[in-house]
Amino acid sequence: MKEFFLTDQNSEGISNSRLSEAVNASVSGSRKDIKRALLIVPDFTRFHSNAGRIANLYYHALGNTVQTDLLAALGTHAAMTPDERAAMYGDIPNDRFIMHDWRGDVKRIGRVPAEFVSEVSEGLVNTAIDVEVNKRLYAGYDLILSIGQVVPHEVVGMANHSKNIFVGCGGPSMINSSHMLGAFVGLERIMGKDHSAVRKVFDYAAENFLAGLPIAYVLSVTTAPGGKTRTHGVYAGTGREWFERAVAHAQAANITFVRPLPKVVVYLDPNEFKSTWLGNKSIYRTRMAIADGGELIVLAPGVDKFGEDNAIDSLIRKYGYAGREEIIRLVGKHEDLRGNLSAAAHLIHGSGDGRFTITYCTQHLRKDEVEGVKFQYTPYAEAAAKYAPDALKDGFNTLADGEEIYYISNPALGLWADKSRFYAEGSERGTARH
Repeated sequence: MKEFFLTDQNSEGISNSRLSEAVNASVSGSRKDIKRALLIVPDFTRFHSNAGRIANLYYHALGNTVQTDLLAALGTHAAMTPDERAAMYGDIPNDRFIMHDWRGDVKRIGRVPAEFVSEVSEGLVNTAIDVEVNKRLYAGYDLILSIGQVVPHEVVGMANHSKNIFVGCGGPSMINSSHMLGAFVGLERIMGKDHSAVRKVFDYAAENFLAGLPIAYVLSVTTAPGGKTRTHGVYAGTGREWFERAVAHAQAANITFVRPLPKVVVYLDPNEFKSTWLGNKSIYRTRMAIADGGELIVLAPGVDKFGEDNAIDSLIRKYGYAGREEIIRLVGKHEDLRGNLSAAAHLIHGSGDGRFTITYCTQHLRKDEVEGVKFQYTPYAEAAAKYAPDALKDGFNTLADGEEIYYISNPALGLWADKSRFYAEGSERGTARH
């Protein structure tokens, strides 16, 4: 595949025609050598990545002479429905999609040594990490394209690149261990930054265990003002430098610095967010912006469960979002939590740790259920009457009673932070919006 990059030339983003030309040119010279291709693609929760459009372009550019399969990098998420696949990926036939099963479809390809994990975590984690990936990667494909968005992320710092493979198409060891590693190091030290401890583990695994596979990465940088996706950059190639260029672009496009905010209101689109496992991006992506003693209101009309599968849902109900120190203590005491470290990490990530309150406003989960996992509760209808999503604009709003709030219509699209908190750990400085 021919490497390329595109950046937008106006505020509307990269045009479909320009993107289509670049995709076609990237495979035109090598198409005759490709008999079978695998596109590793995100699920519907990454709808605004524009990965669906990019994958559709590659599917048609490769043409009828190439057997092209699509492996959905679900991680621990629920499988996409046919309607979601059609909405995101257009006319690609349903039978071309393979849904990753993180518990059953993987093979072990190596191990990140304990000494390396200890070094990058500053001694916080001292165990080796088994590297597992979906067996399909070893099914004899001539080209593997990993397609997805680079955006601030709570576990790895900046999403995508090899994360799409090691977590999106990974198995229990890597998923559990990487999430817990990120939780031990701390969200505030990771989010919005490259070269985190977790990213260094992924880099080690990619360099040592993926070198023999024909993998290239197609990385997008997008925003979605008013719900309309705009693609500001596409970086396609094999080397890490393409990811680094996308990271710098995404830091500028997707990080917003704000003063400490007393009250933040976040809306979770019911088509995208059906669980707190996903909906807690409202917490992760705003926690560095919320003032001490502040409040987060989560408008969650579609959330009807906690975990994406029954096993994790039951763990969340059992232990709740109890805070970092308490969850670490519980991991030491309880085998069920120790055996599901990604769930334990999620419980750490999803707590305000006593610094700010979190109120979930639902219509499918009962008050006792929400309070049982240690959130506060308001009925969705009551909250939506006060914080009407259709009447609010992203950013600062003044309500009829004079109260000022900060509103976010989709927390998955960025990171909001007080600059002093973002740089508190002396981390690398990216470029961000103010």
